[in-house]
Amino acid sequence: LLSVPGPCEPEDLIDGIIFAANYLGSTQLLSERNPSKNIRMMQAQEAVSRVKRMQKAAKIKKKATSEGDSQALTEVDLFISTQRIKVLNADTQETMMDHALRTISYIADIGNIVVLMARRRMPRSASQDCIETTPGAQEGKKQYKMICHVFESEDAQLIAQSIGQAFSVAYQEFLRANGINPEDLSQKEYSDIINTQEMYNDDLIHFSNSENCKELQLEKQKGEILGVVIVESGWGSILPTVILANMMNGGPAARSGKLSIGDQIMSINGTSLVGLPLATCQGIIKGLKNQTQVKLNIVSCPPVTTVLIKRPDLKYQLGFSVQNGIICSLMRGGIAERGGVRVGHRIIEINGQSVVATAHEKIVQALSNSVGEIHMKTMPAAMFRLLTGQETPLYI
Repeated sequence: LLSVPGPCEPEDLIDGIIFAANYLGSTQLLSERNPSKNIRMMQAQEAVSRVKRMQKAAKIKKKATSEGDSQALTEVDLFISTQRIKVLNADTQETMMDHALRTISYIADIGNIVVLMARRRMPRSASQDCIETTPGAQEGKKQYKMICHVFESEDAQLIAQSIGQAFSVAYQEFLRANGINPEDLSQKEYSDIINTQEMYNDDLIHFSNSENCKELQLEKQKGEILGVVIVESGWGSILPTVILANMMNGGPAARSGKLSIGDQIMSINGTSLVGLPLATCQGIIKGLKNQTQVKLNIVSCPPVTTVLIKRPDLKYQLGFSVQNGIICSLMRGGIAERGGVRVGHRIIEINGQSVVATAHEKIVQALSNSVGEIHMKTMPAAMFRLLTGQETPLYI
């Protein structure tokens, strides 16, 4: 096995490793399909405060009913492998919860607290895939159920890093299973190959082509920010990393002339960003303020993804759903998935026609009446909002 940055031996992650922790509780949150930057971290903090409130209420109730000690925390073994994350009761070794690794969408460590967010199973049909919005949610934005588990451990940071590393090792195994030797790929090419669980050949070719993988050196003044905005790569990535979504005019990143919007950042000054939460990646970039040289490993990717759906007849379902121009669900094994449709992306163009300012109904109509080859151009929704001035860039 290649060495994958992280605290564990890659072989151990294939078998699974165990950390001791206290289980504090779980809570369910509603979340957008592809939350904008910082929202995931806010959700993690919200989950922690909810669970702590529940604990407090339980303690008060316990005191009122008996004079005994307030309830002891549940001691658990947290099992982490490239396949799954399991929580076992430390005494009885009974499985309390079991999540496939690919359903984990976010890990956060806040002090000695670990928050693990997993997607709930979605209904099978793509049309039902979006559940109703909750009051106070943005108009027209569909909400999805996330289950957030909260743990307390002295090894909180180590646990979060190990889960990030498990994603990297799983990806390596995934390449091997597809007949690619990971040793032919350098660390910088460990990347968000696809945003759904199916492998598209053109993506694989793109990421395996060393011409697309660059190591760059940027010069900057001490105390100067890098001048970039990064966004998450999209929902369901095999290997989540961050995408360069905007550059500050005259900032070090823009001045270098070496970077382009859409580039995926694999590592900075030797620190891999693969599998790390967006807030952590932002923190790493902010920490470069006093450096005068920054080394980046990137995979050049166009900001716009080209999609080709082959639909021989109207009777074949396209297999994805759209809300206000944004792809919000995808049917497993459908023709859209094979064509490269990505959840969380905004549709820019259908068959050469721009649909940026087109009403939702018209987009749905255009798609449902299309037959033959359907060509689409899409880009991550968060990047689209920045490029069209709907969101003010916060440069770091």
